Amino acid sequence: MILVDGQGLGASRPGRPLFSNLSLTVSDGDRIAVVGINGCGKSTLLRYLLGTETAEEGVVRQGGGIRISHLDQQGRPGAHTVRDSVGGEWEGEAILDRLGMTPMLDAEVSTLSGGQQKRVALAAALVKPCDLLVLDEPTNHLDLAAIEWLEDWLSRFRGGLILVTHDRHVLDRVTTKIVELDRGASFVHNGGYASYLDGKDLRESEAATAESIRRNLARTELAWLRRGAPARTRKPKARIDAATALVNARPQAAARQGDLALADLGTSRLGSKVFELHGIGHSFDGQRFLFRGVTHIIEPGDRVAFTGLNGSGKTTLLDVIAGRIAPTEGHVETGLTVRLGYYDQQGRTLDPTQRVREAVAGPTRVPDYDDARLMEKFWFDTDAQWAEIGTLSGGERRRLQLLLVLAEKPNVLILDEPTNDLDLDTLRALEDFLDDWAGTLIAVSHDRAFVARVVEEIIPLERWAPDRRPPGKAPLTRPADDVTTTQAAPQTSTRPTTLPVPTDSLAKPASAPVGRGMTPSTRARKLREAETSLHKLEAQQTQLQVDLAQAGSDHEKMTRLASELHAVAEKIGVAEEAWLAFSD
Repeated sequence: MILVDGQGLGASRPGRPLFSNLSLTVSDGDRIAVVGINGCGKSTLLRYLLGTETAEEGVVRQGGGIRISHLDQQGRPGAHTVRDSVGGEWEGEAILDRLGMTPMLDAEVSTLSGGQQKRVALAAALVKPCDLLVLDEPTNHLDLAAIEWLEDWLSRFRGGLILVTHDRHVLDRVTTKIVELDRGASFVHNGGYASYLDGKDLRESEAATAESIRRNLARTELAWLRRGAPARTRKPKARIDAATALVNARPQAAARQGDLALADLGTSRLGSKVFELHGIGHSFDGQRFLFRGVTHIIEPGDRVAFTGLNGSGKTTLLDVIAGRIAPTEGHVETGLTVRLGYYDQQGRTLDPTQRVREAVAGPTRVPDYDDARLMEKFWFDTDAQWAEIGTLSGGERRRLQLLLVLAEKPNVLILDEPTNDLDLDTLRALEDFLDDWAGTLIAVSHDRAFVARVVEEIIPLERWAPDRRPPGKAPLTRPADDVTTTQAAPQTSTRPTTLPVPTDSLAKPASAPVGRGMTPSTRARKLREAETSLHKLEAQQTQLQVDLAQAGSDHEKMTRLASELHAVAEKIGVAEEAWLAFSD
């Protein structure tokens, strides 16, 4: 049964099209994801299909009598209490429980945080009987357990599903078709995230090949037309002009100019001390503690992620570490060279009436050429630079926030749910940047692919809240490359992450064997440094061997190269031993 049918749909912003001539039919049982860069029109397309906004171009027809349930990107439920928002029945309350909202059943929705309101709105959308379910970024503000439960729920849903999400695991597990919006066009990929990547790569390769063939044919045609033989001088000038236009024509502009140039931003030097947490505990109401006794060292180069259920205090702990709030108990020691960049969930207090270029320049100066170049690197073109922040999409505002944080060149980054509302291109660029970034990373993220890519140690907050742990459940502890399940795994670190409270215990034993007595993230960093050193030495060895082979009869040069080659070989032996020590 056809649920909704859109034909010839089009939408635009001033100066550019969002999409045009887009046709999409959603039938019973379809599981369709809509993807594309921030601001490409994903949410606009959903509103067209829902009928809440009239399409600029084309027509939308809905099946007679179909029931639609919808979660928008903002997720603002309108009921007075959480319980009322799901109808007050057990089915809705069961969903709220899975989303971690049971303690707030009788709370007024208006008193909740934005993330909590989004979870209530999601529960209201899921409990409503429907034939077509439309969800815009449903995994934002959910913890890992809730996301896995949502995946299971959606996999059992029998109606039609339209989904906008950046979660690559959800795309692969739930969806059977992906609609990509790209430069005013739309493309359909059958399958999940991997199929989308394969299809996009093939399309780009075919476009590059076709462009090369087109230009070669055009040059040949133009050369033929311009030959000076008398029999050909009567060739019409219009045909010559047409061939010239073909040669000079440019291929379709990229969706974004260049890569997101995060690597160019650099970082400042970080000393030997970052953060030392001593018996940290915090309570907002003076009675119930979110966590207590948090004692932990965060070292230079560490890449750690705090995990826990919603409401366990992850964001609060990040605020304590960053010095935004003072802990109820304990204290934090911060290194003198720490230059902190905090990319939080809510974003800086951005004035919606302020223009993007004014926010980047700051309140004390006029935007200059360097500001314009920086904005272009973050895919804010001339029109977007003059746009008011309030007119940006949610993803564009998040990208602006990322720009403002990284432009300060921090050596320590705190990322609180950094993947919320970022499109897939920006997300991959951020991961690539963090791969080679030399600073310290502290993150809270529900995005399993992101955590597996950039984090080296996962620290469960439950270990510091034993009174909040459900009976019979162990705290979550697992390596960073295993974040696809909430089942507990044994702690593999040879050095306990929680340290004794006395501060003199923070000193490391001078005689500790190499590779032992380190946190997993420190050992991983040392291993990565050893691998880099080994690769450089091997490349140097290869070049010396080439130079030696080409030295000919220059015996003085041959002697020098042979000596250098011997020295490099010895260094390679030392580097290999270091690599083995840290990989043990």
